[in-house]
Amino acid sequence: MHIQRTPDTFEKLTQMGDVTLYEPAGDSPMQEKQAKTKTTDFLSHCITNVQTPTGAKPLLKSMLTTSCERNCFYCPFRAGHSGTKRLTIAPDEMASAFNTMQQSGKVDGMFLSSGIIKGSVTTQDKLIDTVEILRKRYKYRGYIHLKIMPGAEYDQLHRAMQLADRVSINLEAPTPERLEALAPKKDFTGELLLELQRAHQIKANDPRIRASIVTQFVVGAVGDTDLELLSLSDRLYNQLGLARAYYSGFNPIAGTPLEDVAPTAAIREHRLYQASFLLRDYAWDVEDLPFVLDGNLRTDVDPKMAYAEAHLSQNPIDIMAANKLQLMRLPGVGLKGAEAILAARQQRTLMDFGQLARLGIRTPEQIAPFVLFDGKRPLQQKRLF
Repeated sequence: MHIQRTPDTFEKLTQMGDVTLYEPAGDSPMQEKQAKTKTTDFLSHCITNVQTPTGAKPLLKSMLTTSCERNCFYCPFRAGHSGTKRLTIAPDEMASAFNTMQQSGKVDGMFLSSGIIKGSVTTQDKLIDTVEILRKRYKYRGYIHLKIMPGAEYDQLHRAMQLADRVSINLEAPTPERLEALAPKKDFTGELLLELQRAHQIKANDPRIRASIVTQFVVGAVGDTDLELLSLSDRLYNQLGLARAYYSGFNPIAGTPLEDVAPTAAIREHRLYQASFLLRDYAWDVEDLPFVLDGNLRTDVDPKMAYAEAHLSQNPIDIMAANKLQLMRLPGVGLKGAEAILAARQQRTLMDFGQLARLGIRTPEQIAPFVLFDGKRPLQQKRLF
């Protein structure tokens, strides 16, 4: 199907390009940055393939405006930054453009953000208007991930959660002090954390609400530590029902106050995600995570291996006696692997790594220093070289 271009709107989308590059929207954020569509279409820069709770989808990722009255020190859209082209798309324009792209099969969902102009309430109204037009005028029932502006009103948040499948309320930093150094016009407690608390309350009180709640942190710009980031993430998972935390490694932007700060290594971002999933999905506590003296995770090995080296070498886990959560402490053993081990040992005694490999445990030899087989240390072949 050929797209009948609306030159003004599509030209703006094209000129905006990848404005949300550092705002992950899917469930595989590390891959998302490289998961652009393989088309040479003029709109390809604002389309990203992501994993969503309802499957893999190409999303239109864009903003209503690249203008902003806030002065966040890391952000290319901050007030006064001369390196950013300022473009604005009205709600009905954005909805119409998305509908055209969706009808042509180019996208199957939307991630919509915005800079803040004339206050957060006015901006949030425009974001909500866009989604309402899509839901009502164009009868779109597919996936929408919507940003919540800092300081949005309770009723706006409620309406956004009625309309969207996922809402982002970005804390950006793990403490008020860190946020002051990163985005001095934002209020950590009164604007951001309050919105997350309200979202949890709305979801708890209205069973019709389907929207999941996520947040994002900018990592490494102002001295934040992994301990700070993961401690707050853990509280949000346990107390406010957060679906996930995103960790976006800092990248300096020329012409901003933090332009001389070194970028955050991608491996740190990766380790944060690994540790965050242990907290959310594996019933780990923050105290279980193997932080080093500076409050950060090791980057040379993943958190499960670091934990195993520190705790399981002298206290190995018995494959034939451990429960599911204990088995999931082993490097390379996830939920499916642990359940496979539990099922298999009802039928036979597991005594070697070959049996674990046949159960789907990848590279089972890596756990040799950390396990017992029916009370005995496994036999290990000596290295020839």
